[in-house]
Amino acid sequence: QERLVESGGGLVQAGDSLRLSCEASGHSVSRKAMGWFRQAPGKEREFVASISWDGKRAYYADSVKGRFRISKDNAKNEISLQMNMTKPEDAAVYYCAEERMPYGLGSHARNFASWGQGTQVTVSS
Repeated sequence: QERLVESGGGLVQAGDSLRLSCEASGHSVSRKAMGWFRQAPGKEREFVASISWDGKRAYYADSVKGRFRISKDNAKNEISLQMNMTKPEDAAVYYCAEERMPYGLGSHARNFASWGQGTQVTVSS
């Protein structure tokens, strides 16, 4: 089965760091741009960060710039989201997704699909 599996979520205090991981199972994402999205209760799913297929470019939502960093490890078939200086508004279910077409830059959120099941991040103040 071709799946994306997120992990690493949990409870942190505001200001703490957390690292999320997304493993692609049953298929390779080495040629795919990847992204992280999140959805808080009562809100729509929103873009957080993305990275080009080759890992040379990254894009971030304004709300997380300077705090989060996305990375891509093709050898492990994984992407990660390093979350630093977390804020209460970062609390959400975080989802991993891959871009529909290969060799993309990951610059358009609408092009992502194949969502994972998500991992819960809770930030207390």
